[in-house]
Amino acid sequence: MKKNIAIIMGGFSSEYEISLKSGNVVYEMLDTTKYNGYRIHIFKDKWVYVDANNVEFPVNRDDFSVRVANRVITFDCVFNAIHGSPGEDGFMQGYFELLNIPHTSCGMYQAALTFNKRDCLSVLKPYGIKTAVSFYINLGDSINEDQIIDKVGLPCFVKANKAGSSFGVTKVHKKEDLQSAIAIGFKEDDEIIIESFLDGTEVSVGVITYKGETKVLPITEIVSENDFFDYEAKYLGKSQEITPARLSKEEENKVNRLAKKVYEVLKMKGFSRSEFIFKDGEPHILEINTIPGLTKESILPQQAAADGISLVALFDNAIEEALK
Repeated sequence: MKKNIAIIMGGFSSEYEISLKSGNVVYEMLDTTKYNGYRIHIFKDKWVYVDANNVEFPVNRDDFSVRVANRVITFDCVFNAIHGSPGEDGFMQGYFELLNIPHTSCGMYQAALTFNKRDCLSVLKPYGIKTAVSFYINLGDSINEDQIIDKVGLPCFVKANKAGSSFGVTKVHKKEDLQSAIAIGFKEDDEIIIESFLDGTEVSVGVITYKGETKVLPITEIVSENDFFDYEAKYLGKSQEITPARLSKEEENKVNRLAKKVYEVLKMKGFSRSEFIFKDGEPHILEINTIPGLTKESILPQQAAADGISLVALFDNAIEEALK
């Protein structure tokens, strides 16, 4: 008997449009001999099942079921394709865990931790994992520009602490631009992380649980046409994403080991994509994404393809792992 799979997409953040694209790719690529796919849009003002004719049916949030033509549909598993809140920050994970519904993403704690860049980096540092020098600001704090620049230097990156897809991120070259960059960050979050600029090769490393084992996928090198890997570079073609990355064997081994260590130290499951920059031959971690883009052009599907894993197989494995 075929399993009912709810594919959740949308969300509450600036990333909702990208999430809808990811979710629709999952829907299109599901193995229909094994699964019935249901597109579930989750927004602040509505949770709805959207059928093939784009007719909407409300989701009963008490048990995450849908009533269609006097038939109640329940779900065997949830495929989480929500980038940002509430799919990547622990809220949906906690909800499904309370309802005892299997889902394809990591656990609630891991999602909340990795979504908070400052907290995640603080947890990883004692394990010898290198990071950029950083400075933290909360909304309402007094801002001492000289103190910030003395610590992180120029240029530096000002980032919203809990946001993805490079929303709320600015590269600052001059002291006089710092305040406006901080204001941009605060539009996305009430916490800011300011990091030193690491000048080196940037790579993205996908790590997944595949057939019961932790698997590091082929590495992608990021070459941005813009000043850094911003929204335009990620989604509007202003970058080269080279898989496999042009690294020495030593560099490749170092970052592979590190990405796997991060995944296992944090007790991750499901998809992850970690970003690193090499400085003086050593990979420094920038962040971890637990619901990476899943469109055909996205980095993790590119990496899976380079490893001989089709989207159908990638998504099938994610569901099978969740159902275990």
